[in-house]
Amino acid sequence: MHIMMALAATAALALGAAACGGSDNESNASSAPKQAETVKPVAEIPSLSGKDTAVALDSGFVEALGALKLTPAPVGTADISKAGVASFPITGGNVTYYTPGTKSPYVQGMIDHDGSGLSLTGGGKTVELTDFEVDPGKSLLTGKVTVDGQVAAESAPLFFLDGRTLKPLETNDNGTAVLEGTTVKLKQEAADLLNQTFGTDALKAGFVIGVAKITVNTA
Repeated sequence: MHIMMALAATAALALGAAACGGSDNESNASSAPKQAETVKPVAEIPSLSGKDTAVALDSGFVEALGALKLTPAPVGTADISKAGVASFPITGGNVTYYTPGTKSPYVQGMIDHDGSGLSLTGGGKTVELTDFEVDPGKSLLTGKVTVDGQVAAESAPLFFLDGRTLKPLETNDNGTAVLEGTTVKLKQEAADLLNQTFGTDALKAGFVIGVAKITVNTA
C-alpha cells in the first residue's frame, strides 16, 4: 500500500474511536455524496492487526464511581494502569476510507476488541462490558453486557465517540500511527442499565468516561 494511502487508511482506522461526530447520535456523514455512481475508496485495510485502544479515565468519572462505591477492573486481556488508563487490544476488523464528501459515511468498517473489557462491582453486583466493537461511521462503541454472570445484551450501545477534540495524526518510525483526543461519552442505554443495576440515577447520557488514544499498525 502506498504510504500516503496507508496513512489515510490509518487515520480512518483510528477514527474508529473518534469518528467525526459533534454530538451524540451524530455520524461522520456531514455531507451528501456528490454522485450516485460507484465511488472508489481512497484506501482500504481489509484485515486489521494490533495495537490497542487506550482510554485515560476522566477524573470526574473516577470520582463518580467512588461516590457510588463502584470499583472498576479490567476483564480478559484488558489492563488498567496505576495512572488510570484502561487499554483494550485491537483483535481485528476492517476499515474503508473515502474522500470526504464523495460518500456518506466516508469512514466505514468495524474495529474489534474481542476478549477484553471493563467491569464495575458494587453493592454485591458486578456488570461486565466486553467485546467492544467500534463503528466509525456511527461514532458508536457497542459491547456485550453481563450482569452477575448472566448475559443482559449481546451487543448494546455503550459509548458515543466525540471526535471534536481529536488531535492530528501522529506517525512513528516503528510502523505505527496514533490518534489521540477522542472524548468517550456514556450512551443513554448504558446509563439506564447501570443505574437500574446499581440502584442509582447518577449516571446520565453524555457523561464523560475519558479520552481515547488509538495505536494501530500501518503495515
